Amino acid sequence: MSVLHPDLLTADGADALPVRIVRKDAPVDGVWAAWARANDFTGKAGQLLLLPASDDGVSGALFGAGDAFDPMSARCLAAKLPEGLWRLEGLEPAEAARAALAFALGAYRFDRYKARRAGSVRLVVDAGVDIAATVRIAAACALAREMVDTPAADMGPLQIETIAREIAEASGATLAVTTGEALLEENYPAVHAVGRAAAPHRAPRVIEIGWKLDRADLPLVALVGKGVVFDTGGLDLKTSAGMRNMKKDMGGSAHALALGRLVMEADLPVRLVVLVAAVENAVSADAFRPGDILNSRKGLTIEIGNTDAEGRLILADILTRAGEHAPDLTLDFATLTGAARIALGPELPPLYSDDEALVADLLAAAAAVGDPLWRMPLWPGYRAALDSEIADIRNDSAAWAQAGSITAALFLQKFAPTTGAWAHMDIFAWNPRAQPGRPEGGEAQGLRACFEMLSRRFPAVG
Repeated sequence: MSVLHPDLLTADGADALPVRIVRKDAPVDGVWAAWARANDFTGKAGQLLLLPASDDGVSGALFGAGDAFDPMSARCLAAKLPEGLWRLEGLEPAEAARAALAFALGAYRFDRYKARRAGSVRLVVDAGVDIAATVRIAAACALAREMVDTPAADMGPLQIETIAREIAEASGATLAVTTGEALLEENYPAVHAVGRAAAPHRAPRVIEIGWKLDRADLPLVALVGKGVVFDTGGLDLKTSAGMRNMKKDMGGSAHALALGRLVMEADLPVRLVVLVAAVENAVSADAFRPGDILNSRKGLTIEIGNTDAEGRLILADILTRAGEHAPDLTLDFATLTGAARIALGPELPPLYSDDEALVADLLAAAAAVGDPLWRMPLWPGYRAALDSEIADIRNDSAAWAQAGSITAALFLQKFAPTTGAWAHMDIFAWNPRAQPGRPEGGEAQGLRACFEMLSRRFPAVG
């Protein structure tokens, strides 16, 4: 389930080549001073200079730290360094730990469909770094990215179910799956409506993982993810350009499953429910239509104004299901709106919550681990944009409100659990441009921030 090599980070490195961290404009002394000057190495952030060896190989490298070293800048090293074993020099222990994680995150590459695969770059880490914990976090991010990168033909509802089953079995968790027509019997009408147009072997389903649910003494955390494996837009068909990357529309489910795996692997003292609705928003004679009125698990009727606003429909049912567990904390992830990208661009996911303590904890965790989130308002003045003349709510907000990411979040708030705090993250889950350590394609956003927040709120015992 993860392309991350387990030996990417190691404590055994007698033969490792050094990567020396150099501050901006700090002099490079010793035998490499002239080499640095000749290659215009000034120590600016992210600058890398390989040092030659007598046998035409390399003997080490200089890495620019800029004015102040950001450990996450080490994410580019796995892509820039030649194959081999390396170690970072000149870092404090806390910096070394974060840089090791950054290196592991930058080592991700999606080469499943390539005939030839690149060699491995490995990093020797300081004795104080918890290699196993670091690799777990990097592997969770790699899992989310790999799921997003995989074409929809190979990442359908059944494949998401299979990954969920493997995660559950590895941690002794329970798994329940409701598929196809059984969704109507089990009262997931919105999930069924969105996914019913798909081919039978890609039937819609609700996937639920339960962990430690018999431990009534522990707080309950619910993780909810949108899993639209491909989004044509339905009968409100997207353009070809708009459809090109819609394999990534299941990114919310990938994040929920990867975060759930992290929580269970770290054995955090919580009860856990992970809920994913996996559907394909396809086009057929049975597709749901603009103007239809859908039922929902909550009992609210939904007028369909646009079949391309389908993610909030499936989330409505599974957020309602999450509320039936009376969670103390609910986090949902969804590649929900293009409006979020217009507001904040591809690198900064909006965070929505009306719980001030949760917002503060999430933003502090995001800053601590270099996994940014940006709070957006659940502005009550826009709720009227969701009013329908003939149903309880509409899935496409009235044009006067304009703020599509906010109105989508307000729609979800109608269905979110009320027993505890709730936060919604409107992620992009995608790098639209290639950078060293950040290849174009799937990206984990908010995942590390949420895990850090959960680890601080519910620290593991022992």
